[in-house]
Amino acid sequence: MRADVVIVGGGLGGCAAALAALRAGLRVILTEETDWIGGQLTSQAVPPDEHRWIESHGCTRTYRGLRNGIRDYYRRHYPLIPSVASRPDLNPGDGFVSRLCHEPRVALAVLESMLAPHLASGRLTLLLEHSPVAAETNSDDVRSVTCLSRRAGHSITLEAPHFLDATELGDLLPLARVEHQVGAESRDEHNELHAPEKANPANQQAFTVCFAVDHIAGEDHRIPQPEEYGFWRAFVPRLRPAWPGPLLSLTYSHPQTLQPRSIAFDPTHEDTGERVNMWRYRRLARQSQFAPNAYPGDISLINWPQNDYLLGNLVGVHKNEAARHIRRAKQLSLSFLYWLQTEAPRPDGKTGWPGLRLRGDLLGTDDGLAKAPYIRESRRIRAAFTVTEEHCGRQARAQLLGLKESEVKARSYEDSIGVGHYNIDLHPSTTGDNYIDVPSLPFEIPLGALLTRRVGNLIAACKNIGVTHITNGCYRLHPVEWNIGEAAGALVAFAQQRRVAVHAVRENRTLLREFQDRLVSEGVELRWPTNP
Repeated sequence: MRADVVIVGGGLGGCAAALAALRAGLRVILTEETDWIGGQLTSQAVPPDEHRWIESHGCTRTYRGLRNGIRDYYRRHYPLIPSVASRPDLNPGDGFVSRLCHEPRVALAVLESMLAPHLASGRLTLLLEHSPVAAETNSDDVRSVTCLSRRAGHSITLEAPHFLDATELGDLLPLARVEHQVGAESRDEHNELHAPEKANPANQQAFTVCFAVDHIAGEDHRIPQPEEYGFWRAFVPRLRPAWPGPLLSLTYSHPQTLQPRSIAFDPTHEDTGERVNMWRYRRLARQSQFAPNAYPGDISLINWPQNDYLLGNLVGVHKNEAARHIRRAKQLSLSFLYWLQTEAPRPDGKTGWPGLRLRGDLLGTDDGLAKAPYIRESRRIRAAFTVTEEHCGRQARAQLLGLKESEVKARSYEDSIGVGHYNIDLHPSTTGDNYIDVPSLPFEIPLGALLTRRVGNLIAACKNIGVTHITNGCYRLHPVEWNIGEAAGALVAFAQQRRVAVHAVRENRTLLREFQDRLVSEGVELRWPTNP
């Protein structure tokens, strides 16, 4: 099959890239490894992690359209009580980690509706359950990518002038022999304040297999004891600084201070005193916001430190080993659920919440767990420009410029193609690093970070851009990934219309200004306000 652009990976970056290219009139082939588009928002089941200004600015117009679409979907199809439905900042789950906690299926429905007219017109071909297995290259270009259909078992070769890697793990990079980085760089390589002294490709953030549960008081929904429950019940992470005790507990390392922090878990009461009630953390549906009997109870997504998998990576290992790690990560999540059902301490002095019910029906799976693991770290291209901690880390930038932390701003880029913000948030790593969670500054996204140093027609469109192990921690979240993908799709369309190479758009000031004007006209913010 042939198109104007092939986008491999149907997560948020891939969907945004496809929409941008389609708006510009291109013919698009979009592939996705699972049977759900949407990546971390749907198949990985994680509601959006966003910055504090998201309701007013700091994202693209189409990302705002996605958020508004999710809220409108609830208003049209769910029995919200009137006072909740009328809120412009509707938060169906009223979770405190996000201003928009919702069921993954709702995001899937909205994303599918955004792509539907392009599928109907025939300009978009969507290949679900297709994984890239090979790439043909010619000198410094990619000629074709071959994908294997998991459902049918046959392979299909895709050709196009441009290819976008929007896979969760940067899967096209090794197939196309694109120079890339894995794991942690050394402190000396980029002079990063929080980087380890020595480079280590195996030093990667934990991934997580998420799951959703509701709580039905008075009922018993305990699952059979998982096969590896004994192992995980006794498991104590070996981290530096030390983790405070067993992983399956309500005590963990505070991400900023790394001191022991005890949390509460009570699906029956909102108020748990001074301790954070983790039932609310990523709650997807708050029963009291809907009509009586709409839900038998609240629904919460479990994506906690306690089910972060620390015993191996998905990148840099054989596919059989990666599959084994996913199986064990599922065992960890099921073991954590079983511990919550049977052993978790309760405010009333009892142990266990047997009314916790696994809701795989909301995630589209039979085993009750998310379709795909939640990926925090990918392969990263060796880019024309690499974003480092000194560009956007508050403490590192203040030291670089000799200013107070309150006085610094992130580096501004002449080739900015978007904006974002989130803490530099690295979960514990598989080689023993505890949390690295430090403030970042509202940052811009440089076009050079999407472009490889050598391969001319492959563009990064996901978490695989030119960032480091450290700065990936703030460039990996939902609205930033969408912005990256949208800019990548728009870049391909612009380059094909001007009949120039994508690198020339960055290198020629006139072309760059024209491209940026195009982005602005499409609703992409290139700069932060002077005072956000």
